[in-house]
Amino acid sequence: ADGGVTTEPAATGSLRSVRLNDPPEWARSVTLYEIYVRGYAADDEEADNTFEALTKRLDYLEELGVDCLWLTPVLQNDHAPHGYNITDFFSIAEDLGTEEEYRAFVDAAHDRGMKVLFDLVLNHSARDHPFFQDAYKNPRSQYYDWYEWQESGEPGTYFDWEYIANWNFENLEVRRHLLDAVDKWVEYVDGFRCDMAWAVPKTFWQELRERVKERDPEFLLLDETIPYIADFHDEMFDMHFDTTLYFTLRQVGNGHLGADAILDAVDQRTEVGFPDHAAFMLYQENHDETRYVVECGEPEARASAGALFTLPGTPMLYGGQELGQLGRRDPLAWDEANEALSAHYERLIDVREEIPALGYEGEFERVDHESDSDRVTCFVRRAPGSDGESVLVALNFGAGRATFEVDATVNPTVAVTGAGVVDGDELTVDDVVVLPIEG
Repeated sequence: ADGGVTTEPAATGSLRSVRLNDPPEWARSVTLYEIYVRGYAADDEEADNTFEALTKRLDYLEELGVDCLWLTPVLQNDHAPHGYNITDFFSIAEDLGTEEEYRAFVDAAHDRGMKVLFDLVLNHSARDHPFFQDAYKNPRSQYYDWYEWQESGEPGTYFDWEYIANWNFENLEVRRHLLDAVDKWVEYVDGFRCDMAWAVPKTFWQELRERVKERDPEFLLLDETIPYIADFHDEMFDMHFDTTLYFTLRQVGNGHLGADAILDAVDQRTEVGFPDHAAFMLYQENHDETRYVVECGEPEARASAGALFTLPGTPMLYGGQELGQLGRRDPLAWDEANEALSAHYERLIDVREEIPALGYEGEFERVDHESDSDRVTCFVRRAPGSDGESVLVALNFGAGRATFEVDATVNPTVAVTGAGVVDGDELTVDDVVVLPIEG
């Protein structure tokens, strides 16, 4: 309730206490944006390198209202375009540009007030990594004990992924190698998005956290765990992928669950052991997933977007989501952007910034509601403090306008387009509406 920091008078000055694992101050109000580096600006034929092409898109992102960028991996790799099969943890991928050009991109983002996250991939290396090539079927290799091995002589891996090999974290040389890479890239960026965090030992993350936080307490550590794991909040990460909400949004969008399941997903955070102040990143798609608008439809995508920007958490957009992009990793179809959908996202970003109740410290409450459709759900967000404003949020995942009633007195002023008053008393919602609560 106190935001995690208290200051008390003391005989020799003041005593300051900080609640561990709260996200950095800057991370509590940002809109995150994932950039798939080899597709986002692939249409730019004039730029000398990918980082220059991405820099030229920063003005667009600033105008959209984005203020934190997550780039998919930028390190040397085995040429799979996603970049997650790394062959050198200390070098920028040659096809993207040089290290200096990467730094120039980060500096340009910082000049616009944007933070940058580095996609940190530590569970494995590519099988094309020179250490693995030396170790494969060669027990005498100095790198043999750097990897996990199956009885078959093949490397340890997950999901039968054939191009990667799991590191052996019991080997202290492996830990030193990876921490040396952390020491290098932490100097460039504002946070790490930690890939497959669930597949790396917790003790390693604790060591990494102590290392980066000693350098910069405001450095963000964001974990990808599927499903999320409450233990990863303890002395490891500041913010977590809300995978439960992600899967729920998909189920609701597909019509397999009623919209109230979204409220259950939020409640589940504390039920599985997260403290009530834990921070989550909210998303409906990323580079690994089918586009939401393709799987579920545009009306559903508009409502799901409303959920991202009104539920407790930090919203994340995957590049092209706001354009109505259909391909998961295709070059963005800038010339075919869905202008109405783009305007919807711009308004949602503005509304979240304008209304304190929708922010990090805003409380979340269920509210009694009735509707003519189970595709509608409602909830309340309250700004902190006894006199903080409260707003009602209604989401409609159906294809047409729906009516709803709530156990609250609201001002029918429309904060997000898509609602109004019918016959003087019934409220309606097209996709998302945020209404002030009176009294």
